[in-house]
Amino acid sequence: MARSSRKQEILQAALACFTEFGVEATTIEMIRDRSGASIGSLYHHFGNRERIIAALYLEGIGEHAALLEAGLIDTLDAEACVKLFVTSYIDWVVENPDWARFVLHNRGRVEAGEMGERLREVNQAHGERVSAILRRHRDSGAFRRMPGDCFLAVVIGPCHDLARNWLAGRSRTALADCRELLADIAWASVRAQ
Repeated sequence: MARSSRKQEILQAALACFTEFGVEATTIEMIRDRSGASIGSLYHHFGNRERIIAALYLEGIGEHAALLEAGLIDTLDAEACVKLFVTSYIDWVVENPDWARFVLHNRGRVEAGEMGERLREVNQAHGERVSAILRRHRDSGAFRRMPGDCFLAVVIGPCHDLARNWLAGRSRTALADCRELLADIAWASVRAQ
């Protein structure tokens, strides 16, 4: 969360509270105390705790999406595009482990909440931008034929699974140490033979 504003300070405080106490145990008062914001400021920016959760979630996926999209320029070849999916995800998780843990555990909550429609809109817009870039490579025959949702599962699934284990402390291997290996595996899995 690079921007410095009262809203960002509240989100940082919320993430710290969620990390330390858990989402369920964190109260709006705890976030207020940690952020130093007035209760009026909290309600002005977010309205309630669920909206803070949704805003933090949307900010997290937005930051990762921006990192990915910034790298997916039209001049990248198919291999570089596929590998960027893996490396940008791993880089973001390694740089933001608490935020990544929060995102991994709260998607369903946000989808089911009052900001669920906003999440669907954000995901759809991101998906369309990424698909437009990948379509060029798919149309040129760079990728083996497979459904789009299968393509993403093959590319991001292994690193997503390792990231979950790493974030939970179940992996002996540092996530960053597997960055290039997982990127190579992703490319080998989807490239045309």
